Amino acid sequence: MMAIDLTVTFAFQLDEAADALLQFEAAPLADQRIVSSSTSLPDGALISRVAAQDGVGERIWINAQGRVEVRYEALVEFGRALDTMDSLRGATLPDLPDYVVPYLMGSQYCPAAQFADFAGECFLPIEGAGARVLAIRDWVADNIAYTPGASGPETSATDTFHAGAGVCRDFAHLFVTLARASAIPARYAACYAPGVAPQDFHAVAQVFLADENGNAGWRIIDATGMADPGQTAIIGVGRDAGDVSFLTSFGPMQFLESKVEVAVHSQPSEPQASKAAVV
Repeated sequence: MMAIDLTVTFAFQLDEAADALLQFEAAPLADQRIVSSSTSLPDGALISRVAAQDGVGERIWINAQGRVEVRYEALVEFGRALDTMDSLRGATLPDLPDYVVPYLMGSQYCPAAQFADFAGECFLPIEGAGARVLAIRDWVADNIAYTPGASGPETSATDTFHAGAGVCRDFAHLFVTLARASAIPARYAACYAPGVAPQDFHAVAQVFLADENGNAGWRIIDATGMADPGQTAIIGVGRDAGDVSFLTSFGPMQFLESKVEVAVHSQPSEPQASKAAVV
């Protein structure tokens, strides 16, 4: 049984009292157990917790002024079934669950319709949805250079495609865009994972595929190659990064600093049954 230790700190400045929405805690999932955790927020700042996108994790509403410091520590254990990707198949589109259908469509940072011709030429002819996913992952990995500072908060998959460079957010956006353009439901996932360099909040993609027994669910794909799906702690999911920001301020805000530490836990807790990731 694999497990990781997380220590996350970040700080920001609100010059006047304002609401902020945070999402930084690892989500409890069928294949991801939060063994222990602690979250530290400024006294009196917490307003409420609300369910996040697709019910994956929680968002935290706070109201604060001045310097806001956040600290989060957790031990996360995994029981994730790791299928061989090229053995997986796509679900018949009309049979998709209703909550999966939106992930076939374009979004703010993932304009899938713009890539219909490209995907039709490069990926749709590939037999098997799992094999198609691997081809898209490999194309992104081979054609986009991981380059810190190459993009900004408004960079879309189209921008990354033409620039040929980006960071994990951009890799995930472009993969999601090409998967959707290839008739494969795909969503963006914020996460923590050991092996990410430089270590920070990370982004991967998830695709909705079924195994040979027809068990459908979300499988993790990281086109950067840095995150091991078996040790990736999902924070939240959405159409793109706009749905899963770890910090959204509804007033003037200055981000000050952050530090993310992720380490493989040396003494996993008591084993639990392994389950496929079906959200």
